[in-house]
Amino acid sequence: MNYTLIGHDLIHAAEEMLFQLLPAALLRRQEDDGTDDFCCSALTERDGVMTVQTETRLAGVTRTSTRTAESTGLDEMARKRALSEIVKLGIYDTVAPGLQTPPDWGALTGVRPAKLVRSLLHRGMTRGQVAEQFRDRYFVSPARTALAVRCAAYAEQALDGLGEDEVSLYLGIPFCPSRCAYCSFVSSSIEKSAGLIEPYVDALCADVQGTGALLREMGKKVTSIYIGGGTPTTLSADQLARLMDVTAKAMDFSALREYTVEAGRPDTIIPEKLHAIRAGGADRVSINPQTMNDEVLARIGRRHSADDVVRAYEQARSAGFRVINMDTIAGLDGDTPESFAETITKLIALDPENITVHTLAIKRGADLSDRAGNAAQHDAVRQMLDFAMEHLPRAGYGPYYLYRQKFSAGGFENVGWCKPDTESFYNIAMMEEIQTILSCGAGGVSKRVDRDTGRITRFTPPKYPREYLEAGERIQAGKRRLLRESED
Repeated sequence: MNYTLIGHDLIHAAEEMLFQLLPAALLRRQEDDGTDDFCCSALTERDGVMTVQTETRLAGVTRTSTRTAESTGLDEMARKRALSEIVKLGIYDTVAPGLQTPPDWGALTGVRPAKLVRSLLHRGMTRGQVAEQFRDRYFVSPARTALAVRCAAYAEQALDGLGEDEVSLYLGIPFCPSRCAYCSFVSSSIEKSAGLIEPYVDALCADVQGTGALLREMGKKVTSIYIGGGTPTTLSADQLARLMDVTAKAMDFSALREYTVEAGRPDTIIPEKLHAIRAGGADRVSINPQTMNDEVLARIGRRHSADDVVRAYEQARSAGFRVINMDTIAGLDGDTPESFAETITKLIALDPENITVHTLAIKRGADLSDRAGNAAQHDAVRQMLDFAMEHLPRAGYGPYYLYRQKFSAGGFENVGWCKPDTESFYNIAMMEEIQTILSCGAGGVSKRVDRDTGRITRFTPPKYPREYLEAGERIQAGKRRLLRESED
């Protein structure tokens, strides 16, 4: 589709909305040549009112829309936010009627729908008014509206009793036994990078010690810890024990609510590693089958079976973890609504405290055929997610955190489901951006959250292990600057 912008230059807002509605389209910013589908978004402003007129030609049918927003008294950021909203709504007005199935998230394109719910609640709306706005202004389906409102409630609850002197901590292990076909995370297979693991652990331990010294100097306590990746259990039991011992000695744990290690792939899980993790202080572990179908596991490059998932789960139970999470992905190559339903049913039968249901997200930069294939999965993925949304609550699970990804199949979402009182504080803090989170390791982003203004400041270390090994002083200086700014 060709598009043009007149009177404004909100390329990101326009393309984000067009991509959500037409995920297989190739977007080009150029004038109408009279042959292809075309969208024009034009801004005029008069007497403190912004007016966006949108005209779209789709499959030979032309539709128009007029959306307005007041700009009087708005600062630059608020004005841009209001303008972005009416640009998106105008595009939605003129494209959605031409679609066979409008997206369940309507005109909302953001990663964090529950954060928007919370923002509206803080402006004085009731939950009922927020739900009405989601449905009537943003065209979000009733089911997704209820999901966002419920997850927002968990975020508000997580804030209760959270001290201003508390932060959370992420430790990144960017190694995996092999690379899964769907993965877009920065990670290295141990087949290629085994020699980097020991020096990486050394550098990570030094990073943790430096970060701990900085936090103690500033009087900060740790609320939650998450060791993720990659696959942290690619480390040996001794390496895991050393890392966790260094962490315990470096940090103030007097406010610690939870400690999670993402064990991840069952082919890396053995009793010795689980016992080292438990002895190191972690009370939560994640075991991620993604699917319980052996054929699908083989197609995505997993080197384990569904039986291995059960074996790893039973070993984790025997090791004494308080909470076990299990991840699934809807939309994997070769999966069907029926086989996905079997996965959910089998996981429910295992009875973990948490089950996370992701939607497959294709890699950034995917070609048009991949994007078209992803879009074509809309109905199948909807059936998969509908099954989870029906059967997980019946089994005692409720949704507690939610986020979306730009390239997810069908434009759907990722949802964490939990049994009562077993929600992960770290997941809520990360996705709802309610607390400062410091990252140690390659690829992780440290985010300082100003809870009074909502301002987010970030520091990003090198993405790849080799570069990370050489950047110790720069990383510590970056985190120091990040925290010091909040004191100035």
